[in-house]
Formats: sequence, structure tokens, C-alpha cells
Amino acid sequence: MRACRPISIGSALLGEFALVPIAFLTSALAGAIGMGGGVLLIALMPGLVPASAIIPIHAITQLTSNVSRAAFGWRDIDWTLIPAVAAGSIAGAWFGAEIYSGLDLRWLPALIGGIILFITWFKLPQPKGGNQFALILLGFYQTGLGMVAGATGPLGAAVLLRHKSDRDWLVVNTAAYMSLNHGLRMVAFGLLGFAFMPWLKLIVAMAVAVTLGSWFGTKLRSTIPRKNFHFWFKLLVTVLALRMIVLSIIDLSA
Repeated sequence: MRACRPISIGSALLGEFALVPIAFLTSALAGAIGMGGGVLLIALMPGLVPASAIIPIHAITQLTSNVSRAAFGWRDIDWTLIPAVAAGSIAGAWFGAEIYSGLDLRWLPALIGGIILFITWFKLPQPKGGNQFALILLGFYQTGLGMVAGATGPLGAAVLLRHKSDRDWLVVNTAAYMSLNHGLRMVAFGLLGFAFMPWLKLIVAMAVAVTLGSWFGTKLRSTIPRKNFHFWFKLLVTVLALRMIVLSIIDLSA
């Protein structure tokens, strides 16, 4: 996999470094409501970084965002969820890496946009069976699909709701299992040959931004009204997903 080195610093400040404030805002959103930040971030990345760098950079940025969000609420982490999710995630990372390695990356933004639209507007199948089996399947399809779509956080809400409906518990435990998801995907991309070092300045800047965003979102959580929020959020995500598809088509026709 090519590293796709960043362009000059002057151009970067006007290009990919625009992702730093975006990373802060999307992480704050996820800290406040428990999901949505990763979807919005990846939907805004096409056009600012090359297609081959979108998902690897997104994975390491979201790893930082989720680890910080879980750390800020560590008392609510349910450690009994982790082993089953981890088992499924390891298998999912391997399976997803096999698919990703065969993709034509020029179509990747359009593929991500299509998956985001599906996740946003269609009811997803819920894993059947006992709680532990459902968690294994959750880890598998979250990590496997994440290798090609990047943002899959909303997929796990139905599974975690079977365990507990408290908002703080859901936010923190979503962050905990998504930390595992993104960490495994980051390792998988490294093994596939993606070079993270050329992107180190951007990654560090975004890591700082998402950590601050997690802290800010955590403080805001109790003040955010939920009325009509999901409708407007889905509408915004739809517009951004369509943007990804259009940009991909324009790029391919150029």
C-alpha cells in the first residue's frame, strides 16, 4: 500500500490540516451523545487527504478519540464485555484486511458514502443468540466492515442496549469497544504496508484535537437536548455521504 506522502506544509495548512478543528468538533459530538463523530469525520475527509490515507488516518484518530472518551468515564466501563468483542474483532480485522487489499482505492470514498447511507437509513440486522455470541458477532462485523468503511460506531447501539440503557454507560462502553476496533484496524493497516510516519504531524495534531473534543463533549453530555436531534443528524450525514460519492465520481471522470 502506498503511503501517499502529504503535500507541502503551506498547502497542508490549507488542506489536510483543516481536519484538526473538524476532529475536535466531531469528537466533542461523540463525547456528548456517544456516536456520530467518526461518521462525520470520515465523511469530511475526502478531498482533504488521498483516498488511500482516509481509513488508516481515521482509524488512528478515532482510536485516540475513543480511548480518551473511555478514560474520562472509566468508572462506567463494563470489562465483562471486552473478551467476546475482542475475539470477534481479531477475526474481523483479518477478514476485512483481505477485502481491503483487493479494493480499487479510487472507488473507496464512494463505497464509504454508500455504506454510511445504508447504516443511517436502514435498520441493521441484530446479532442473534446469547449475549456473548452477540458480542462476538458485533466485534467481527464492526472491525471487518470498518476496514473498508471506517466509521461503524452506530452499528453497536442495539447490542449494548440489551445490557443497559443508561446514557453514560452506553457512551463509555461504546468508546471502550470501539477503541479495540480501531486499534486492531490500525495494526492491520500497518501490516498491509501503510506508512503512518509521513502523516505524523497531522496525526498528532488530530490526536490532541480529539482528546480535547472528548473532554469537552463529556462536560456537555448532560446539557444536550435529544429532541429532533437524530433526524437532523441523519440529514447532515446523508448530505456528507452524498458529497463523498460525488467527489469520487468527479475524481474518476477527471
